[in-house]
Amino acid sequence: MNTELELGLERRIGKRSAAVVEKHLGITTVGGLLNYFPRRYLSRGELTPISEVPLDEEVTLIARVISNTTRQMRARRGSLTDVVISDDAGTSPGGVPGTLKISFFNGYRAKAELQPGRRAMFSGKVTRYGGALGLTNPDFLLLDEDPDAPGMDPEKLAAMPIPVYPATAKLTSWSIQKVISTLLDTVDLDALDDPLPAGISAREKFLPMPQAYRLIHAPQTPEDWRRARDRFRYQEALVLQSALARRRAQLAAEEATARRPVPDGLLAAFDRQLPFTLTAGQAAVGKTLSGELSQDGPMNRLLQGEVGSGKTIVALRAMLQVVDAGGQAALLAPTEVLAAQHFDSIRRTLGPLASDGLLGGLGDHTVQVSLLTGSMSTAARKQALLDAASGTAGIVIGTHALLSDNVSFYDLGLIVVDEQHRFGVEQRDALRTKASKPPHLLVMTATPIPRTVAMTVFGDLETSVLDELPAGRAPITTHVVGLAENPGWASRIWSRSREEIDAGHQVYVVCPKIGTDDDGDFTPGEAEPAPGDLEGDAAARELASVTAVVEQLREEPALAGVPLAPLHGRQDPLLKSETMASFTANETKLLVSTTVIEVGVDVHNATLMVILDADRFGISQLHQLRGRVGRGGLPGTCLLVTALEPGHPSRRRLDAVAATTDGFELSQEDLKLRREGDILGASQSGGRSTLKLLRVLEHEDIIARARQDAQEIVGGDPSLADHPALAEAIEDYLNPEKEAFLERG
Repeated sequence: MNTELELGLERRIGKRSAAVVEKHLGITTVGGLLNYFPRRYLSRGELTPISEVPLDEEVTLIARVISNTTRQMRARRGSLTDVVISDDAGTSPGGVPGTLKISFFNGYRAKAELQPGRRAMFSGKVTRYGGALGLTNPDFLLLDEDPDAPGMDPEKLAAMPIPVYPATAKLTSWSIQKVISTLLDTVDLDALDDPLPAGISAREKFLPMPQAYRLIHAPQTPEDWRRARDRFRYQEALVLQSALARRRAQLAAEEATARRPVPDGLLAAFDRQLPFTLTAGQAAVGKTLSGELSQDGPMNRLLQGEVGSGKTIVALRAMLQVVDAGGQAALLAPTEVLAAQHFDSIRRTLGPLASDGLLGGLGDHTVQVSLLTGSMSTAARKQALLDAASGTAGIVIGTHALLSDNVSFYDLGLIVVDEQHRFGVEQRDALRTKASKPPHLLVMTATPIPRTVAMTVFGDLETSVLDELPAGRAPITTHVVGLAENPGWASRIWSRSREEIDAGHQVYVVCPKIGTDDDGDFTPGEAEPAPGDLEGDAAARELASVTAVVEQLREEPALAGVPLAPLHGRQDPLLKSETMASFTANETKLLVSTTVIEVGVDVHNATLMVILDADRFGISQLHQLRGRVGRGGLPGTCLLVTALEPGHPSRRRLDAVAATTDGFELSQEDLKLRREGDILGASQSGGRSTLKLLRVLEHEDIIARARQDAQEIVGGDPSLADHPALAEAIEDYLNPEKEAFLERG
């Protein structure tokens, strides 16, 4: 047992230091601080390129002082010391020095110590003031002399890397380094059990664990920290993949009810009446699902496919096989609009096979489809609950309302989760508990997932991909409409919309906000633009809102007489349904909406989508949104409208979406632009990653190798009885919240 790692910090670094670390970093144990690895390493001999310093982030950098001036403040008492620092050469082709201005209020120490020519390390938050980057009251450490290394050879000292830790405004990187240095002197590293099997360590030529801990925190040379980091990166990958492999083994050992095909049942009748031929991909995935539903172990499968690739038909055929075998299927959708769309489209697709008959397998080739949502009338809700509990309803479609305690099923055999990224694990688990035996599970997503992310996040699900579009799906062309360089295009957008409407087609207009009084209608888990994206006048501009745009378009000469309507999440559910029905029936010609139309909305006559302030949406959202047009064999057009200047960082997202309709390519770009985020937790965008050293896009080879090792280890030792240190590392690494996140079954 690694009891040393579980020790309270105060036992090794003293009460006072432990209290500071807990307050600012939230770390209370020896293991927590030992595994608080540096973010990067600086060399005393090199200055940080100032052009690479990120806005609005806490940074640690090394620079040289070029000027120091102090003046009395006019508006209030005290003095202001302005220090200008330089990276000497910068990164521009001509070697022009980059400079940064630092302001200290009553900075007596800065005035005395930061003299021109001195080299120092600075730590603080980068802000923009008067058009230039700057730091205000940062902490600093002079590097001309090093009190920790008296008498050291100056050349060796200059080459010695300085670890830079993820710091806070109140706890600098070098303060963290000092505390960890104390910890390394007092902790018994040799008493720690190594989670890496000896065979793997020998094969990879990894450093022993005690040495790796010392060198990652206190390297003498760059080679030291690289070797230590490689070891811990692989260890992290192996622990994560072993957790997934163990989870897969546990799922495979569960006993489910086999739902075998019935030769002349409901599914066969459905296939006979289909007015089109399944694509090769749909047929292949259908065969796989059919085989897995026929097994005594539960199916756990992820089905990913582009918007419009025909996932719903594949899922419906799986549901019908379960109904044929006497079971029920539940389809969980993220919004009421989407649940209602699924209900209508599935009943329409079933045609005469949808009825009020009993469960399939009882001699009647029909199935009752029920809808259960939070906004239904009491009477309709009671009837839907009764139908699910009695087994009258073979297919039950619903939103979170399906998860309520008062919902029960007669014999739940299959759960289909649509748009997986919108649901937490607790919600899927709540549905699983409604089955007497573990039900089969099919998770669907239209957001393509890079292979490395699938291996890391969905590692316990088998994966199928639908990568071809069925006949009748037309190509979508996407254009960036830059109003900064072409202000005249603002009115052209609406005359272009009128042309589509006059040709008999329909138009979506998407806005980031509902009204002028809110901050935006962003999907949870999407990457909202960072504060640094909104520079200068962009921060002050009013974003397009549904209410304001509807008013504007009612006065727009080019759209005179065009029936248009708003749609957003705050509307009464009945009004939403009526609005959607009117648009589907081609009575409403132009729909002004928030992202509620992002998934599942299927109006074949819509050919143009205008996304206003498109820079406010993430890549996957833009890709999903444009998938709403071009669905009825008519070519689709998507206009990404932005007021940002051409060189602005947020326009990179728009250019990426306009350049390709390949969802996998876009998902890679999306991850690069917004970082992985917390891929093991609820936060799915940007920010701090749960992964310490592993980056899913950069380290695919490491993840794949660790996955292979994990499968071999767990295959030969499912309970990890012979690998206690690895089992313990899994428990430590995956706290209960993250463990739950992996339980996608």
